[in-house]
Amino acid sequence: QVQLVESGGGLVQPGGSLRLSCTTSGFHLDDYIIGWFRQAPGKEREAVSCINNNDGRIYYADSVKGRFTISGDFAKNTQYLQMNTLKPDDTAVYYCAADFHADFRNCEQYEYSVWGQGTQVTVSS
Repeated sequence: QVQLVESGGGLVQPGGSLRLSCTTSGFHLDDYIIGWFRQAPGKEREAVSCINNNDGRIYYADSVKGRFTISGDFAKNTQYLQMNTLKPDDTAVYYCAADFHADFRNCEQYEYSVWGQGTQVTVSS
């Protein structure tokens, strides 16, 4: 059974850092496209970053370029999202999602078939 479990969220001050983890099971992470998405209160869910684990190509949303980094540890079947220089606008529930056929370049949530439960990130002083 394919499963994704996010962890690593929490409360952090502006300018701080967090690393989110997406632990996967039931499939080989290096065969899949993984996306990180977020949903802030009262807003629609939006793309953060997507990666094609077959070849390592990555998409970042403009709002996080230069601050967030997506990476993976295939031995641990875990995808990461390193978030630096966090801003209050980054406050949201963060979700990871997986699909075998998604186009990472679009980073469109409708292309992803398996989702985690989400982890809350709050950036506040």
